[in-house]
Amino acid sequence: MSDAQLASPHGQTTPPETRIRHDWSLAEIEALFALPFNDLLFRAQQVHRAHFDANAVQVSTLLSIKTGACPEDCKYCPQSGHYTTGLDKEKLLEIEKVVAQAKAAQEAGASRFCMGAAWRSPREKDLGVVLEMVRQVKALGLETCMTLGMVDVDQASRLAEAGLDYYNHNLDTSPEYYGEIITTRTYADRLETLANVREAGMKVCAGGILGMGEAPRDRAALLQQLARLDPHPESVPINMLVKVPGTPLEDVEDLDPIEFVRAIAVARILMPASHVRLSAGREQMDESTQALAFLAGANSIFYGDKLLTTGNPQAARDKALFAKLGLHPERRSTCHGDDAQQAALESAVAHQSQQARSAALAYDATQA
Repeated sequence: MSDAQLASPHGQTTPPETRIRHDWSLAEIEALFALPFNDLLFRAQQVHRAHFDANAVQVSTLLSIKTGACPEDCKYCPQSGHYTTGLDKEKLLEIEKVVAQAKAAQEAGASRFCMGAAWRSPREKDLGVVLEMVRQVKALGLETCMTLGMVDVDQASRLAEAGLDYYNHNLDTSPEYYGEIITTRTYADRLETLANVREAGMKVCAGGILGMGEAPRDRAALLQQLARLDPHPESVPINMLVKVPGTPLEDVEDLDPIEFVRAIAVARILMPASHVRLSAGREQMDESTQALAFLAGANSIFYGDKLLTTGNPQAARDKALFAKLGLHPERRSTCHGDDAQQAALESAVAHQSQQARSAALAYDATQA
């Protein structure tokens, strides 16, 4: 079946506005951003409901397996070795610690376990350890995801053979604004890594960061680049910049939350069958902003105390928000069903209140 003939989960042919396209023009995308807010969210909701349960949210947990001293100069990143942010360099975590955190995440209702390392690209001596992490986490029944920087064809193939489901590699911003944020790798480098991941048969997690001083056209151009990928990324994280003292972007002007929600809605329209993840920056968002993001089509979150090295809403807050909005964890064939996940979330919150960080879902490598 071709993209244009894609059927909805109910077996009905989707209307034209919900069919998958890879040929969105920049003018079309800017016209979506310019729609009245209510009209934009209504259109995004139509697309979302044609492809997903509108009240289900995919839940992931992210663990930093190697922290700090990254040679890249990404201006937003506290892990860059180019800036002084107070973040200490940490070696690659032991496999046993990673697996223990994956088990804790699974017991707390996560369906996907994501592991991130602050590398330009993985070294051969570390790749063997990383591959074993993938095998052991995969054996738990969790979906696996990694972000290790750039990977070549051979590295991507080996990760896929080990059982890695997703590889995360963000485009960050538009091609035109990219040089203002990063100079140590090119936009083409990023696209090449994504192509290598696809060639290896893995799913792609690719998105960007908003609020880095970019113009509205740059947000449209970022989404255009993501929508041009064929197939679309299965997961599209939309991050709000977390301003970290010591980084060049620590004093950049805040992005209006409504503009952020607009970007979520446009991402949903452009990539109808992708999970759009409300990612970094949730710690700074109030409940109303998050609710609007879910209404706009966001249907994936990171759950736990840490998002690599920046804060993320506490488990109790997420549980309360889910209950208030009537949301539930998405059921995946590789993990618990919705009821079991919800029970696990409640159990984890109670356990955390008694034993604090001993049951933290995302291991803080800076405290090792």
